Amino acid sequence: MTIQRHPALFIAGLLACVVLLSGCDKLGFGTKQSNALGNRPDLDCIIANDFYAVHFSAYLQPDKNDKNPDPKAAFVPFCQKIPRAGKMFFTADLIDRDIRATPIGIKLVEVEKTGQKAPDDVREIRTVTEIPSKLYPKGAVEAQADVDKNGDYVLYLLIGEAMEDDDKFRIALEVGVDPNGADLPLVAIGGVVALVLLVLGFLVYLHKRKKAAQINGNGEQP
Repeated sequence: MTIQRHPALFIAGLLACVVLLSGCDKLGFGTKQSNALGNRPDLDCIIANDFYAVHFSAYLQPDKNDKNPDPKAAFVPFCQKIPRAGKMFFTADLIDRDIRATPIGIKLVEVEKTGQKAPDDVREIRTVTEIPSKLYPKGAVEAQADVDKNGDYVLYLLIGEAMEDDDKFRIALEVGVDPNGADLPLVAIGGVVALVLLVLGFLVYLHKRKKAAQINGNGEQP
């Protein structure tokens, strides 16, 4: 079979390959896999509200019960989805230089979702850790906490007096979820699209082949 005789089938196959390769990249089978254990420069976790923005990273201390601990696991950054509970380290780089001269307090609370609109979308259950306000002139806000169970959490950066809701900078966290889970539906959709394209291409090929056979059977030139 040549490309010239069956262009539809060739194009469908080509598109399918592109889609499937994109899906493999999202699952970590491509070049990003080399960064799965390391500093992962591809992780770009920017969180912002109407007034402030931070570059956020969360790090998880390796499980002491792990019989085969990976020495690089402590350096794997996460965004807002963290795979399990444990001792965590948080860093928030302040993008806005103006607030580096403003005291910032830190509070991590466990919450439950209410289904309402923000800021009433969560209800606080308990405070996990709280750090008094202080200046961060270098722009790197750091904290650590022992998170003892999976669930929903909010890390608050309390800017200044934190009298307004916008000064209570919220970083929503989900603990006990797959950090890459959000990409799986996209891969599934891509696989379905690729399959549909292949089937359509094959049907076009069969239709053209049947039509050509009918023409040849009538003694005409295809």
